[in-house]
Amino acid sequence: MTDTENKTLSYYNQNSASFTGTTLDVEFSEIQDTFLGYLPEGALILDFGCGSGRDTRYFLTKGYDVEAIDGSEEMVRIASENTGIEVKHMLFQELDEAEKYDGIFACASILHVKYQELPDIMTRLHRALKKNGILYVSFKYGDYEGERNGRYFTDMTEAKFDGLLNDVPPFLIVQEMVTEDVRPGRSDEKWLNVFLRKPAQ
Repeated sequence: MTDTENKTLSYYNQNSASFTGTTLDVEFSEIQDTFLGYLPEGALILDFGCGSGRDTRYFLTKGYDVEAIDGSEEMVRIASENTGIEVKHMLFQELDEAEKYDGIFACASILHVKYQELPDIMTRLHRALKKNGILYVSFKYGDYEGERNGRYFTDMTEAKFDGLLNDVPPFLIVQEMVTEDVRPGRSDEKWLNVFLRKPAQ
């Protein structure tokens, strides 16, 4: 694990309660329902960097099978309590599945990875998806990369993300949108949301 990863995970371990307080009950159904709309009934979803467990909990209430992972031990504990399932403690680089998931939800998670490490993560996500599977990723909007408020961030624009896709196995962009932060008092912050499909061939 790099020093950058250590520092970011330490932030979440030390600020797990306050982070949960600002994210767990935030209204996020527009993105969640858009994601579910691309999936078959009874789909198996991986919540990749689940944080407080907000999205896992939502998907479970909609009748989906969900597995969830996070790199922060404290967030894993909290998410397990909030969702009623056993959340797995795992780093992004440890994902090693093949054609298992119908959908992978990576909401505000892989944005903590350095840009140069993202092709490996995206390749692992591609491998873990079934053919025609859907991947959702989100990043703070912009070109910045570096530390912000005790955590590492790789921000993303449409053009920067297109460049990233050139370095990973083929994905089809099915929807891309820029949204405002849904947390109170944060509407001036913008997010890049991308829904990707793994091709059938």
